[in-house]
Amino acid sequence: YEDTHVMIFIGFAYLMTFLKKYCYSALGFNWFLAALVIQWALLCQSFFHMTDNKIYITKKSLLEADIMSATVLITFGALLGLASGTQLLFISIVEAAVGCINLYLMEEVYKVTDIGGSIAIHTYGAYFGLGVSTAMRLRKSTAPDPPGTVRLDGPNYVSDVTATLGSIFLWIFWPSFNSGLAHSDSEHQRAVINTYLSLAAATVTTFVLSAMVSHKPGKLDMVHIQNSTLAGGVGVGAVANLFISPGVAIAIGIGAGFISVFGYRFVTPILEKIGIQDTCGVHNLHGAPGVYSGLLSVLFAALATADIYGTEYGDIFPAIVEDGRSPANQALYQLIALVTTLVLSFGTGLLTGFIAKIGLFTPLAAHERYDDELNWELP
Repeated sequence: YEDTHVMIFIGFAYLMTFLKKYCYSALGFNWFLAALVIQWALLCQSFFHMTDNKIYITKKSLLEADIMSATVLITFGALLGLASGTQLLFISIVEAAVGCINLYLMEEVYKVTDIGGSIAIHTYGAYFGLGVSTAMRLRKSTAPDPPGTVRLDGPNYVSDVTATLGSIFLWIFWPSFNSGLAHSDSEHQRAVINTYLSLAAATVTTFVLSAMVSHKPGKLDMVHIQNSTLAGGVGVGAVANLFISPGVAIAIGIGAGFISVFGYRFVTPILEKIGIQDTCGVHNLHGAPGVYSGLLSVLFAALATADIYGTEYGDIFPAIVEDGRSPANQALYQLIALVTTLVLSFGTGLLTGFIAKIGLFTPLAAHERYDDELNWELP
């Protein structure tokens, strides 16, 4: 629980301090939104698990609420510097409520395995954010800047350093995020080992690829180093607790690193051209690697047998043991859960974005974006 808390309030927060004049807002709004959503998610999730019409709060339910707040922070990353505080408040309340419904479908209806939340948290948060961005039409200006204009939608040397510190915090504690909800000690150990190996492999892959594909060949791009190094944690998330070999965990990390680096280098510019703003590139860190992890869960669910999993079979795949599902049917449900998450997140994100851009929620003017001065007393 404490490790996940560090990720939410320090890791995510500092990762988003890369914008040169938006550090106060990155840290402050992250703190505010996470504190709000943890309370709201605690209620929303508990509505589905009440006993005698009462909500019982446990350390496990606090951890689940903490993890749910990550969906909102991922969406915040897509809209960083582009949405007002009022818009972010409205978006967060809607997103967390719908996210809890989606999580209920995955756990109680589809009964899928997704211990690290790669489907329910990362994929959902990323594409909800992109849905909001699409609806709000947050296009980048293509007009040339007047002489002397300082663009605020990028980093400086110091802000890149603080953002990298956030990445390192996330990297260190990600095994705890992926293993926190394990049912047994052996499952917990597998999740930690597989996550660490995947992260390490993604990190090496990122450094190599960044030097190959960056705008200045042979040099490293800090965007890749801050973000794609973490993609291994997302890529392995849905299968971290499964019986995958260390070699497979490393291969998953390599694949996640490829997906993320190439996403930042080639997909992000395409999204900007079609009018979809994604400030932190959450599609490349959370969205695409989350889909990748969901597809891996389809594969490994199809390969699961009682001989492989022994007494843990029912804990990891309860529907196979309790409902008589075949591994092939379990794999199908994993795919259905992924598709449901994609449709629900992007669809509700679109609807939320259309509502959030009305005047009631004080949308930002173009000159107010990426600037702390609007909301903070500056030194």
